[in-house]
Amino acid sequence: MTWFSPRNLKAMVISLLLITIGSVVFMVGVNAILIPKGFLNGGVVGVALILVYLFPTLKLGFVYALLNVPLFLLGWFHISRRFIVFSILGTLIFSATAELVRIPAFPIHEPILAAILAGLICGLGAGLVLRSQGSAGGVDILAVYLNKKLSLRFGMTTMLFNALVLIIGGILFNLEMALYTMIFVYIQSRVIDGVITGFNVRKSVMVISDEGEKIAERIMTELKRGVTYLEGAGAFTGHSKRIVFSIITLTELAAIKAMVFDIDPHAFVVVNDTLDVLGKRHGQLKVY
Repeated sequence: MTWFSPRNLKAMVISLLLITIGSVVFMVGVNAILIPKGFLNGGVVGVALILVYLFPTLKLGFVYALLNVPLFLLGWFHISRRFIVFSILGTLIFSATAELVRIPAFPIHEPILAAILAGLICGLGAGLVLRSQGSAGGVDILAVYLNKKLSLRFGMTTMLFNALVLIIGGILFNLEMALYTMIFVYIQSRVIDGVITGFNVRKSVMVISDEGEKIAERIMTELKRGVTYLEGAGAFTGHSKRIVFSIITLTELAAIKAMVFDIDPHAFVVVNDTLDVLGKRHGQLKVY
């Protein structure tokens, strides 16, 4: 399959569209809130803002593109050349929108409210960019690299990298503004994770019960969820048991608890957060 097949061209157009929309949304937050309030930012955008604040003649888009060159080299050799091609295009789009998206500052006088709104807007924009097959450069490339190598979440990588930049910015500029920016950065990272995972919180449920078969049957028939049996044994009694394992959505949690304890009041239930669910096994339903 070549890059120029109809399927790949369609995916490329969708990715570039997501990058463009995400970049525009992100720069609305930057140009309408962050810069007018004198807020900092994290990552490469934060470094670019620090340089622009120090040297007002510099252009944010140009500085951002220049700072991305080392990250492109990292991505070229360690991630995916296709990903980096998209990222270079994304960076060009992002840098262009930094200069083209010029809107009046939002009339928000309370700094903490400005930080919250900026986090929502910029997080939405950055999340849309990351849902594409590339990125707009910056910490996105580092986040993808660490996610691939160490399974670190995108938002966590962004938040840690941002903290370093904010410490430097707080020393060079206003410590109070750096603290407000920390609120912005935290909200932004949470929104990014939400956009990437679709705000659909999954739960993995394990049920240990002597009525495992009945519980599994009701989960499959009433909730329409797949069930897997895990073989276990009690350490004290030595008796073998079938453990019922299933992936459900957050809204189904109350229903499955009621269902389990209706069948077996003495059942032992373990519920865990699940970041993502990939693939579809035979006989099981994929969770959306």
